[in-house]
Amino acid sequence: MAKFAANLSMLFTELDFMARFSAASDAGFDGVEYLFPYGESAKEIKQQLDQHNLEQVLFNLPAGDWDAGERGIAVDPNRENEFQAGVPLAIEYAKALGCKQVNCLAGIVPNGVSEEQARSTFIRNLRFAAQALEVQGIVLVIEAINTRDIPGFFLNTTEQANDIIEQVGSDNLHLQYDIYHMQIMEGDLAPTIQKNLAQIAHIQLADNPGRHEPGTGEINYTYLLNYLDDIGYQGWVGCEYKPQTTTQAGLNWLNEYR
Repeated sequence: MAKFAANLSMLFTELDFMARFSAASDAGFDGVEYLFPYGESAKEIKQQLDQHNLEQVLFNLPAGDWDAGERGIAVDPNRENEFQAGVPLAIEYAKALGCKQVNCLAGIVPNGVSEEQARSTFIRNLRFAAQALEVQGIVLVIEAINTRDIPGFFLNTTEQANDIIEQVGSDNLHLQYDIYHMQIMEGDLAPTIQKNLAQIAHIQLADNPGRHEPGTGEINYTYLLNYLDDIGYQGWVGCEYKPQTTTQAGLNWLNEYR
């Protein structure tokens, strides 16, 4: 049976951040993820995790100025020092929170940077991060994101992600497969997941269109989530969707998988 993690950057946003841990636990989630922990006290987050018996499943490496529209800096050749300085910060939080994997957002290719420059920078940064994280027992994942939601984002397909992983050449770099993004970019979800099962360390979900909860769009989640069990997926499924109304009102889909 799949293990579900509430993405606290999207779910329970009617509550203050620290109150979302309790809400996630009360709703039946066993784990949580979110974009970033760096603006919060690691000690206070850990208290919430422990108090509500939740596992910290995932967060992202520092990714630039999110509020200003940046979506990662790993492909920017002018910010390699900034990227590398963010890795020990992520390790500090991951160790404090008991988090066993972090995601690296590639980012939007900056103006004046060629595709090849972006690619080679990304590979260098991933090699650095994968090695540093491996020493601490933390897995690094990368995520392909659709070009409709984030135009110009560097990493867009499973095939491209696999090519990058091969070029990095680290056993500590894996794939985060986001069902919503990949439905938009390539479809063929079940066969693609099965083909890449050994490489997938984390899965995220949302329906399409709208990026709302399962059952609101075109993706057959009843089939797909049962399929994950059938093929032996052992990782977490992060619920990274925007509720149509309130989070609680949209959780009926989860009942059959608890």
